[in-house]
Amino acid sequence: MERKNAWLKTDDIMKDEVMKFSEEYRKFISTCKTERECTDKMIELAKMRGFKDIRTVIEAGERLHSGDRIYANNMGKSLALFTIGEKPFSEGIRILGSHIDSPRIDIKQNPLYESEGMVLLDTHYYGGIKKYQWVSQPLALHGVVALTDGTKIDIVIGEELDDPVFCVSDLLIHLAQDQLEKKGAKVVEGEDLDILVGNMPVDDENEKEKFKKNILNILNEKYGISEEDFVSAELEAVPAGPAKNMGIDNSMILGYGQDDRVCAYTSMAAMFDVEKPLYTTACLFTDKEEIGSFGATGARSVFFENMVAELMNCCGEYSELNLRRTLSASFALSADVNSAFDSNYSQCFEKKNSSYLGKGIVIKKFTGSRGKSGGSDANAETVAKFREIMDKENIACQVAEIGKVDVGGGGTIAHLLAYYDMEVLDCGVPILSMHAPYEITGKIDIFETYRAFKAFLMQ
Repeated sequence: MERKNAWLKTDDIMKDEVMKFSEEYRKFISTCKTERECTDKMIELAKMRGFKDIRTVIEAGERLHSGDRIYANNMGKSLALFTIGEKPFSEGIRILGSHIDSPRIDIKQNPLYESEGMVLLDTHYYGGIKKYQWVSQPLALHGVVALTDGTKIDIVIGEELDDPVFCVSDLLIHLAQDQLEKKGAKVVEGEDLDILVGNMPVDDENEKEKFKKNILNILNEKYGISEEDFVSAELEAVPAGPAKNMGIDNSMILGYGQDDRVCAYTSMAAMFDVEKPLYTTACLFTDKEEIGSFGATGARSVFFENMVAELMNCCGEYSELNLRRTLSASFALSADVNSAFDSNYSQCFEKKNSSYLGKGIVIKKFTGSRGKSGGSDANAETVAKFREIMDKENIACQVAEIGKVDVGGGGTIAHLLAYYDMEVLDCGVPILSMHAPYEITGKIDIFETYRAFKAFLMQ
């Protein structure tokens, strides 16, 4: 089935809307580079639109009604937004599920060391990355340090114009003969991704580690933290600087963490624009997807189920059986990106079943790898239902899989939502250079995905 480029159906007014929407998205991903930063910003934006904290509602014993808007914060690292619909919960809810974590380099709990006049941070990479892509890149440090007295210190270094940045050094080409003979997975080893953070000593003859001591002095003076406080810190090294508009025609965005914040942002924007839905609507923004969705803030936890139960209770509709009926009757979109056809690596794609920049939101009937293993495979009826919505609203969409059979593959949180016996379909924005420090998306695809999510929530 051939799909036309979505730009061809846009007039000048719509193109202006595409550019305006994409610019707001570009600003969002330029400042929200961790799951904590995404959660904080989303809550800030939600509160501006009348969303109330579910904890406040529960403590006040408040009764919820159609049109009420609620947010639920899960440990500052994942989030759920809800708008109460006109129909009872037992007829199901409409869910957009995405993730707000991205591949990166995490700082270890005992990270700081000195070596030959250099001070480095020991690291452990997070998620699936090509490790060689992260050397010689300007990096910023984002995260929190939790002190034993209950104080939490936010850290962001490397984003302001006058800030220093950090880097993993690379081996000079003149000495890299043996390195270049290695396979790509071994060119740079995981334990070699240590980040250079200092090269200036303290002037103290009695100090054995003069260079490390200087860094510790600076951290203590600026942030009030000691070396021991790294044990209770969550610090992430991410590409420094803002996302950029890309292309002579200004049609794309180049930036870090678009997998999957592009689907998270479009889900959030759609949620904000649907104020009085027929069915209760929900946006779930999860953590830990890139490492299997484990943990209390990942999609495998019962956070979302618990929050639905709390909402039903506040609406006078809760019972254990009614909760099960509600989840089973629901319809969810697992909103995640899909690999776009790349002309530089065309041998990895099967053209008829690939997604392309510029052709709109991608419908993925199935994910997984090597015989669809580990993925989700939507029912034909579920796909048809979503197609009907797209056709009715004249939204550009395309169907695709991740790549050629047996070349590779991947998964999403779809199977974790499907656990509740609900209808689930994978869909999202096509993307180039997925999991690289900088990923590429098309602005028209971002806008069409927003339109698709909004139409889905309004059905």
